[in-house]
Amino acid sequence: MKTIACAGLLLFLSTAVFADLNTPVFAENHAAVALKHADVAVFEGRAGHGPTLVEQAKVALEHTLAASLVAKSIQKSHLDAAAKELQESIDEGNLGHTDIATKHAAKAVAHIEAGNK
Repeated sequence: MKTIACAGLLLFLSTAVFADLNTPVFAENHAAVALKHADVAVFEGRAGHGPTLVEQAKVALEHTLAASLVAKSIQKSHLDAAAKELQESIDEGNLGHTDIATKHAAKAVAHIEAGNK
């Protein structure tokens, strides 16, 4: 009996969570968080802090991908482009190329901002 009740509760909670994933607010919230972390990545990169840039770019990438899942049209195109730039930023940052990683992070910021207009 407890197993059935737990399974029912889990089903209810998962449907409530996934129902919220399809709302535009979900995409906007993730895009806003992605923008904040991408901005910090650029700031840290300009300060020469490669490892922190990479950390912030990774968080920004996660939120950009989450926002892209439910975004549509032009916003989705910009979020997808931002995700590619963030991945490049992470890759270059891991190689120790902080200046190049910073440029990619800055391009990601521009795409996220353009997608939010």
